[in-house]
Amino acid sequence: MRLLLVEDDLDLAKGLVLALSSQGFVVNHVSLGQHALSSIKAKDCDAVILDLGLPDMDGLDILKQSRQREGHLPVLVLTARDGVDDRIRGLDLGADDYLVKPFAMAELFARLRVIERRLGTAATHLIKLQQVELDTSAHLVRVEGESVGLSRREYMLLKELMESAGRIKTREQLEASLYAWGEEVASNALEVHISNLRKKLPKDFIKTLRGVGYSVSVNSA
Repeated sequence: MRLLLVEDDLDLAKGLVLALSSQGFVVNHVSLGQHALSSIKAKDCDAVILDLGLPDMDGLDILKQSRQREGHLPVLVLTARDGVDDRIRGLDLGADDYLVKPFAMAELFARLRVIERRLGTAATHLIKLQQVELDTSAHLVRVEGESVGLSRREYMLLKELMESAGRIKTREQLEASLYAWGEEVASNALEVHISNLRKKLPKDFIKTLRGVGYSVSVNSA
């Protein structure tokens, strides 16, 4: 899931980007409301984590405009405004969730997983295809009950492919699900990840995924 983090506290934003990336999310960060609206308009994200106290505009105005432009885009408000009236107003304007600072990182992860399940094909935190099972809450991949060690991006790619089974994904879409803005992407990075997955998972499993929802050429894999 590609997250847009709208937060003007740069230290907090840096910590959130690192923490969320470690959980397999692709996180792009902006600190101004106008930049957030531009990204939402360009459909650069699957969900938004929105601070309300921004230097150029109120986050609630961003929420209102995002609902007008992208009515189904999930928005999780993350703010220091802890009054009941503030929470009610945010929810009434269309926020999917409201988390008050300070917060436990584990709770933020759990709330995002709920949003992710709603967006994805899986009804639970377990995604199973043939003999491969991916547990999004524990960040584990198992083959017939045995854990398989994957790198962060291998896990992210496998999750994207398993969730997208039955839907065509282009190279650009897959790379966007693995890399944030400004991250350097080697020309053969996708093929390398596919090759590594093919070595670690059952024979022909990746080929099976290609057959049901993967259109990228992987000749080198």
